[in-house]
Amino acid sequence: MEISHFLDNETILVTGGTGSFGHQVVERILAESNPKEVIVFSRDEKKQYDMRNHFQNPKLSFIIGDVRDKDSVRKAMKGVDYVFHAAALKQVPSCEFFPFEAVKTNVLGASNVLDAAEENNVKKVVVLSTDKAVYPINAMGMTKALMEKLMLAKARSTRSDTIFCGVRYGNVMYSRGSVLPLFAEQIRNHRPLTITEPSMTRFLLPLPIAVDLVLFALSHGENGDIFVRKSPAATVEDTARAMLEIFGSDVGIDVIGIREGEKMHETLVTQEELMKAEEYKNYYAIRNLEKIDYEKYFSEGNGVPIPKEGYTSANTQRLSLEETKQLILTLKEIQEELALKPHGGESLASLKKSQDVST
Repeated sequence: MEISHFLDNETILVTGGTGSFGHQVVERILAESNPKEVIVFSRDEKKQYDMRNHFQNPKLSFIIGDVRDKDSVRKAMKGVDYVFHAAALKQVPSCEFFPFEAVKTNVLGASNVLDAAEENNVKKVVVLSTDKAVYPINAMGMTKALMEKLMLAKARSTRSDTIFCGVRYGNVMYSRGSVLPLFAEQIRNHRPLTITEPSMTRFLLPLPIAVDLVLFALSHGENGDIFVRKSPAATVEDTARAMLEIFGSDVGIDVIGIREGEKMHETLVTQEELMKAEEYKNYYAIRNLEKIDYEKYFSEGNGVPIPKEGYTSANTQRLSLEETKQLILTLKEIQEELALKPHGGESLASLKKSQDVST
């Protein structure tokens, strides 16, 4: 998706902007529009330093701050037109061990961002959520689910002109903390690839397509909307085997068993949400701004039949091993790894073929 001119001469704030998503969306905005200013708000000065040197663009500015600190968020929000809220604790294990830290960042931090946007009459806020927020079984998913609820409550009750909406997507391929960089590191170090359960499935979404979804929400979202990008899925075993074949590695696979907080399959849209979702070719739009009539809520239902199941990584398009391989080969990080590899790995012909793979 190309960014239209609606971001020209506008100020955009990206919380958690030094992460994988922040890098990609900042690059897209600066390349495809003419913003007044793009502000990266985060707490890691080293990553900001690296990002500043990478882009070297006078329209890009940086603010050191933490979404947990309401005052720093309020100050950063002054004069802002659009907000991407990407700041979060995203690692399932760390959130399991330190759940209140996840609450402070993912719930209280999100509340600070939403409140500051309302106070400053920002035009639109897009919050970034995850499949783990749907039927959550771990602390990360639970806190992201609460973030969604905070956004929906703000959309229903806001007294400003700000529009609050969100996106939800599955595993972003090669994002920080995702499994592909781990597999690549294990292959480089000649160690077996560690997987928890071979038949476990996960949605696979290249980062540029995730950014497309967020930009689509920014241009089309209304109060309370949550946009979900349809994505293919693969088993964890096929993902690992695809990496071994791509890099011509014989290190093998080590099955370590399912970990606390993991599901066999992830859900992007629940059965209940499908009742009110609008389905399009590449995404679902979950409309959530119906006025809640509490009198009716306690005494009546809406009579709409419930689908047999939600939209999950078990019933979406299942990629074969070869299809998984070709999708992974579209990633620039994998192409860069292969370019550094002196021998073996995928041929240039296979790499060229992978450019035609779509999600």
